[in-house]
Amino acid sequence: MADLLCSARPYKNKRPEERGLDFIVVCAIIGGMKNLPPLLEFDNVSVVLKDRKVLDSLSLKIGVGENVAILGPNGSGKSTLIKTITRQYYPYPGKAPSVFKIFGEERWNIFDLRSLLGIVSDDLQQLCRQEISGEEIILSGFFSGIGLYKQKVTPEMKKKTREILDFLGITRLAGKYMNEMSSGEARRIMIARALVHDPKALLLDEPTNSLDLGALRKFQAMLGKIERSGKSIILVTHRLLDIIPRISRVILLKNGKLFMDGKKGAVLTSRNISALFDTPVRIREIKGYYYVG
Repeated sequence: MADLLCSARPYKNKRPEERGLDFIVVCAIIGGMKNLPPLLEFDNVSVVLKDRKVLDSLSLKIGVGENVAILGPNGSGKSTLIKTITRQYYPYPGKAPSVFKIFGEERWNIFDLRSLLGIVSDDLQQLCRQEISGEEIILSGFFSGIGLYKQKVTPEMKKKTREILDFLGITRLAGKYMNEMSSGEARRIMIARALVHDPKALLLDEPTNSLDLGALRKFQAMLGKIERSGKSIILVTHRLLDIIPRISRVILLKNGKLFMDGKKGAVLTSRNISALFDTPVRIREIKGYYYVG
């Protein structure tokens, strides 16, 4: 994430919890949120790894306030998409021009970016599985680190952390070490960590991997609560059950390409999902959730 840094405005005189997207506030005041640029904008983006196109001329836009699921089988390019957003990977400079923007900007100061988009991934969760308490992991989110060393934790940071723990109903995990938590508990702490900067949206990469049925239900309830609080949810997954009822749009990825994009009910059909996964399936919808079988 270090290469997201650019010197757009002075930040060193602000505390981490005060840093934010100043121009978003200006845009909202002048024209309202509807006039803001897309949250994510890909146009003709390709990513090449080991001489193979993992993303192939991908074009899509996700607007502010949208709740979206990006669904695809393993190998469809979902993880590459996440790593392109976090600048671990860069678009391939092909003959045709490409565009990749977050909120209308191609370069970001990391403090601005995390105030817009909170990213929760399994890779980051595995890095955090150490003898570090849940509360410390959340506090370290203010500094984009893992654990606390010589950073100065302010009373405001501690207060915000306690409020998030209470909001998510996980106060009991504050003193528990990450390497002693279940996968579901650790995932909820990672979401709490992503919320410390009050991002406009949460981007969740395969959020229910390794969760049992009970943990899955708790996780779904938590996502619903976060969405109702005004945050956008972007799910990147291969599981239909991750798609909570408040998600209205589904994007299908296959072989690194955009396979389909539209309203949830029109996209999540037996025919479309069978074609996506190359296997015949029957899709059922029950109370806003979609099931195979």
